[in-house]
Amino acid sequence: MARMHTRRRGSSGSDKPTADEPPEWSDVDPADVEERVVELAAQGHDPSQIGIKLRDEGVTGTPVPDVKLVTDKKITEILEENDAKADVPEDLRNLMKRAVRLREHVQENPQDYQNKRSLQNTESKVRRLVDYYRGNELEPDFTYSYEVAVDLLEEH
Repeated sequence: MARMHTRRRGSSGSDKPTADEPPEWSDVDPADVEERVVELAAQGHDPSQIGIKLRDEGVTGTPVPDVKLVTDKKITEILEENDAKADVPEDLRNLMKRAVRLREHVQENPQDYQNKRSLQNTESKVRRLVDYYRGNELEPDFTYSYEVAVDLLEEH
């Protein structure tokens, strides 16, 4: 499959091994995992960062290879149940950060045509994601603009 904004093809990623239950060496309590997920979210970590921290550090010294296998819930589902969910989805927030950074760079360097193009591509991705999330994750009348992105990113 080709990439959206380039002429290159992407490399296929590796698939996770299929597993129905956690490995024998990982004997952690699901309640402890959920508690640690909420604790890490309170410290300001994103769901992807929480998964990496649980994989590397674990709960009480035991690594957690996959939160979903242990708790039967995704990290975002655990955060929703405990009212620790972020206002803006992580992927959209990351794209907005990039768009804001690019916009500031282009304002300082108006001759940088390559980054102007990159800004256009990034903002089009943001608008498509906003259309996808509008109504469920975002307000129905939410529209993306540079000022709105700066305000949202300052809140977080």
